[in-house]
Amino acid sequence: MNFEGLDPGLAEYAPAMHSALDPVLDAHLNPSLLQNVELDPEGVALEALPVQESVHIMEGVYSELHSVVAEVGVPVSVSHFDLHEEMLWVGSHGGHATSFFGPALERYSSFQVNGSDDIRQIQSLENGILFLTKNNLKYMARGGLIIFDYLLDENEDMHSLLLTDSSTLLVGGLQNHILEIDLNTVQETQKYTVETPGVTIMRQTNRFFFCGHTSGKVSLRDLRTFKVEHEFDAFSGSLSDFDVHGNLLAACGFSSRLTGLACDRFLKVYDLRMMRAITPLQVHVDPAFLRFIPTYTSRLAIISQSGQCQFCEPTGLANPADIFHVNPVGPLLMTFDVSASKQALAFGDSEGCVHLWTDSPEPSFNPYSRETEFALPCLVDSLPPLDWSQDLLPLSLIPVPLTTDTLLSDWPAANSAPAPRRAPPVDAEILRTMKKVGFIGYAPNPRTRLRNQIPYRLKESDSEFDSFSQVTESPVGREEEPHLHMVSKKYRKVTIKYSKLGLEDFDFKHYNKTLFAGLEPHIPNAYCNCMIQVLYFLEPVRCLIQNHLCQKEFCLACELGFLFHMLDLSRGDPCQGNNFLRAFRTIPEASALGLILADSDEASGKGNLARLIQRWNRFILTQLHQDMQELEVPQAYRGAGGSFCSSGDSVIGQLFSCEMENCSLCRCGSETVRASSTLLFTLSYPDGSNGDKTGKNYDFAQVLKRSICLDQNTQAWCDNCEKYQPTIQTRNIRHLPDILVINCEVNSSKEADFWRMQAEVAFKMAVKKHSGEISKNKEFALADWKELGSPEGVLVCPSIEELKNVWLPFSIRMKMTKNKGLDVCNWTDGDEMQWGPARAEEEHGVYVYDLMATVVHILDSRTGGSLVAHIKVGETYHQRKEGVTHQQWYLFNDFLIEPIDKHEAVQFDMNWKVPAILYYVKRNLNSRYNLNIKNPIEASVLLAEASLARKQRKTHTTFIPLMLNEMPQIGDLVGLDAEFVTLNEEEAELRSDGTKSTIKPSQMSVARITCVRGQGPNEGIPFIDDYISTQEQVVDYLTQYSGIKPGDLDAKISSKHLTTLKSTYLKLRFLIDIGVKFVGHGLQKDFRVINLMVPKDQVLDTVYLFHMPRKRMISLRFLAWYFLDLKIQGETHDSIEDARTALQLYRKYLELSKNGTEPESFHKVLKGLYEKGRKMDWKVPEPEGQTSPKNAAVFSSVLAL
Repeated sequence: MNFEGLDPGLAEYAPAMHSALDPVLDAHLNPSLLQNVELDPEGVALEALPVQESVHIMEGVYSELHSVVAEVGVPVSVSHFDLHEEMLWVGSHGGHATSFFGPALERYSSFQVNGSDDIRQIQSLENGILFLTKNNLKYMARGGLIIFDYLLDENEDMHSLLLTDSSTLLVGGLQNHILEIDLNTVQETQKYTVETPGVTIMRQTNRFFFCGHTSGKVSLRDLRTFKVEHEFDAFSGSLSDFDVHGNLLAACGFSSRLTGLACDRFLKVYDLRMMRAITPLQVHVDPAFLRFIPTYTSRLAIISQSGQCQFCEPTGLANPADIFHVNPVGPLLMTFDVSASKQALAFGDSEGCVHLWTDSPEPSFNPYSRETEFALPCLVDSLPPLDWSQDLLPLSLIPVPLTTDTLLSDWPAANSAPAPRRAPPVDAEILRTMKKVGFIGYAPNPRTRLRNQIPYRLKESDSEFDSFSQVTESPVGREEEPHLHMVSKKYRKVTIKYSKLGLEDFDFKHYNKTLFAGLEPHIPNAYCNCMIQVLYFLEPVRCLIQNHLCQKEFCLACELGFLFHMLDLSRGDPCQGNNFLRAFRTIPEASALGLILADSDEASGKGNLARLIQRWNRFILTQLHQDMQELEVPQAYRGAGGSFCSSGDSVIGQLFSCEMENCSLCRCGSETVRASSTLLFTLSYPDGSNGDKTGKNYDFAQVLKRSICLDQNTQAWCDNCEKYQPTIQTRNIRHLPDILVINCEVNSSKEADFWRMQAEVAFKMAVKKHSGEISKNKEFALADWKELGSPEGVLVCPSIEELKNVWLPFSIRMKMTKNKGLDVCNWTDGDEMQWGPARAEEEHGVYVYDLMATVVHILDSRTGGSLVAHIKVGETYHQRKEGVTHQQWYLFNDFLIEPIDKHEAVQFDMNWKVPAILYYVKRNLNSRYNLNIKNPIEASVLLAEASLARKQRKTHTTFIPLMLNEMPQIGDLVGLDAEFVTLNEEEAELRSDGTKSTIKPSQMSVARITCVRGQGPNEGIPFIDDYISTQEQVVDYLTQYSGIKPGDLDAKISSKHLTTLKSTYLKLRFLIDIGVKFVGHGLQKDFRVINLMVPKDQVLDTVYLFHMPRKRMISLRFLAWYFLDLKIQGETHDSIEDARTALQLYRKYLELSKNGTEPESFHKVLKGLYEKGRKMDWKVPEPEGQTSPKNAAVFSSVLAL
């Protein structure tokens, strides 16, 4: 027999594999234990070895019931009782797996798992079986079909696996790390470093992971972080086996002797409550395997490799009378396992035999096993064969039963219609690297899957969401399934539907009938739109941010101020935060915190938006504080959990900072007090929220106070003890902020259940309270409740719907006590009538905070979820936009803005609407700050400036900067043109009818901006011709249309006048603020990409001046040829030429329309223009001989500029 594929240690047992299978009994044991079992001395059959009918099984005492051969002569390497069905699985050293059904050990399936390596561990799952070999993890159905085959690194030597939950697996071996594998995606998700290499056994309880090492140690690791919490040095040699039950850990192994390793007959037992060893247990066999078999007591089963088995209590004494003997066919027992019901024991020996011992004649392996599927027998049909090649062969030869019922094959037409399945999406890496030639794309093979094979999965599983966020798909108008959670239409994720005109024909007014501006969502990382709106509607923040201006190129405070200015100017039209998000992407701290999402993750909703927006909230407040500090060197970002110093140096610090006093008390009596500040607080929920189902009532104020004045026990450094010691950490408040920001941290089902439970308790209390008030005045039926809130009602009470899912108060009251304490309570209008107005109490350290905004995470599995905000818009905003003074709650869902009832802002149905961020502001906050906005942009921005390009200084410039006496005045004309480059290509799909549908438009970036003088002696001469330096990757320079060439935007090699986007933006903002009128062609798109909001009365666009309703737009090139006899845009576009041409066309328009006084005569000119354009197919003639119709008689009196 060839033993090369076996364990080298088994070679010495080769002769025994061919010897007669005579039963061998230990000399010290009772011969009656053989129980009349006779083995065939001539060999072992492949069938199960039957137990004779005379064998008597005593109830409660383990005896051998059956023996069976798995694979002749090949040692059994592992055995495992199936946890779902009545089956026993056996793996061999040859990589073969065999399963046996029931206590009779009937062979169920047998298949090869690995061709060369032994099977080292088996784990049963609901849909199949996991097999671990040296460097391979294979998941197979119980019948032998492969579900997945995961190859590990060839240098790995795996020995153990542990199923931590239904979809997560830990795999360990002789290397110094443990792998975490997601069974849904079949990918490695984590790699944990192990300080002591060689993890061969792993166990798990509700407190720890237990790892047994080859060095004889057992380490206890944290369930969440996998960090070592405790370590037991059990044996000096090596560890053989260990098991955990309750508060006890028992281990067996080998000790080092002078002659080598020797089996230690002392079992090491540890108490997990005290984390120390108790009295070792001496046994009378050489322990190789051990298991707790808890039935009536926590008894241990200790097995030796020679077949001796002893039962004993882990804290008692071992009795030699409790030893029985397993009769292995080979010389050694190789494996041992216990069924889940504790009624059966399985042993595997070195000759390939499996022995089943039970404590009853009819044992069951599991308490509740499901029914096992068996293969159907092959039915041989006795009907005569039919030759289908014979056309005249009657089909009636096939007997068919006579029936009047509809046949199964007679499907209705609705079920038999062809329904082609939707094509799976193309890999994002292929789309990123694709190069297009015409309409065909070419991309290198990323080799992420097999050639010509694509798995058909339309919905990818998302492992980052917790179980509570996996809501069912929101039904649209379906009433037949009321159990599904309905996401209200206004809360669903809104998308822009693009046409071939882009956004020009999209009806934003349908989504926003107010005069407030929404934000467009198609820009990368636009998930923060709702938080931008929250900051904007804080009046002190809006004013103070717009007063800020600095020299830093990528300053979030500056860009946010520019965006706020656009929101101020807008009259209901949506804005976009292109420049703000561009600066946001360049900040390294944002990337380090994971705040920058990839396009694929944002589109599929893979990021956990609730956690993301809370991290973004902390980041933006800290970043704005640093940007606005009046320091020469801005402070470094301290991270998401750190604090900052000198908060008074910035207005953000004055608004949001809360000064705290952190006290650390060591058990030695040493006390350390440190002062710090924070910009926001995180809710810390009571410990009982994880399992408290009694409905204990917690006010929101109680939880908030617990979160602000946090008390906790933790390990900290003690200077007195000079080591880390358990300390009591307490936090006291010195000064309360003007704006209280709270991150809710509802990131798992535990916190969601707490909110849900508190809302239910609050609802019952509110109903009881209001029903009591009603009963004092008049008896009302429940159906009359809704009428109580009406003006005609007797009492003004909220309706039942308004009380549901409400736990959050609209106002809270905070009081600083004399002993540095803090009192927090919910505050209602009735409390104000009782205690008096809040302003009078502020002198005594009492403050009332009103809820101003809530940011919520909408869970919708169809779209991946979204973020929306409820904001209470103040009087000053309504006064500016609508000319009225009142307060109103609004829903802000990107560009959808809708007024809502105030109760909707605090109602959180945790099935689909989860709170993320809360903003409370001090009452009468606006009166504490100067809310005047002083435009920080001065005329000096238009004066001459140095170029970023090194070579530009040696060449002539293309423009002449304005002199002081040329500064533009209100109403002056400025010709403007801009050129762009593409950062991201357009994403589109072809419909079945051949039309193209735009999914996501191309992302453009401004590359060149030109402004020319519109009047004066230097009319037509540019005073701005800036090339914009960009740090983002350009995918297409659009040279044919923009004139921009590769290298023009690179400061190292460019010969152009290169500036930053912020520098040019300030120039244009100054021109807008001063009131000039911009003349150009297609300015709407130019301003959109530049990210500017220009009042409509300051834009003179020749595209609309020379346009007839319901007709096509005309290009600048055709207008210049038709009216000005100019041939422009020959090979490429030039922005100086285009801006001058637009100015000349405007002058021509004034001439033809007599300054707009003769619209009818100008209408005739336009009709002639469109007739000529149709004849010319809107193309400018190339031959020299054809002249412009400008020379015709009808235009003879027109003067050229």
